[in-house]
Amino acid sequence: MITSVSGTLVSATPLAAVIESGGLGYEIHIPVTTAERLPSPGQPAKLHTLAVYREDSATLYGFATEEERDFFRLLVEKVTGVGPKMALSVLSKLSLASLKGAIIAGDVGLLAKCPGIGKKTAERLVMELRDKLNPADLGHVASAAGAAPSGGSPGENKIRDAVLALTALGYKAADADKAVRQAWVTLGAGASTEALIKKALG
Repeated sequence: MITSVSGTLVSATPLAAVIESGGLGYEIHIPVTTAERLPSPGQPAKLHTLAVYREDSATLYGFATEEERDFFRLLVEKVTGVGPKMALSVLSKLSLASLKGAIIAGDVGLLAKCPGIGKKTAERLVMELRDKLNPADLGHVASAAGAAPSGGSPGENKIRDAVLALTALGYKAADADKAVRQAWVTLGAGASTEALIKKALG
């Protein structure tokens, strides 16, 4: 099993990164919260990974910290009805500390704000994960996730990239476009793609 990939960052979008290591290029799906912490292309990078195998595919998912990777695994393997796509959406919307805090506190309202997570799924997250989380871990998670963002991946197509990221998370194209353009007006032209996505997610 591939538990981490270290090498040179070839390219990155808000939801995927390519890292070259040992002459091979690994395409790794990532949440927005990890994309924010990636270095610029050409720089060394490391992601903690989980491979998800299906009948017709094998997909690598990567995260900035082991804690985020392990929580992703918990979501996918332990919560009924939550697959990799939905788990990435949850981790793109909220920090790991916020997610764990919401589950421990039973904050269904906050969890239900994540794209694709309705009230019933939010209730399942609380019911199926609360007893698996340790409140004492929250301080450690918050400090591990507090690394300064690298500024995202700027470019002329920020709005397009943000819309594509939202549609990949399950938004309808029209809704994604409207949300991103509202975020652009609010944040201004200096906003990174990641900032636009997070603002559009609400």
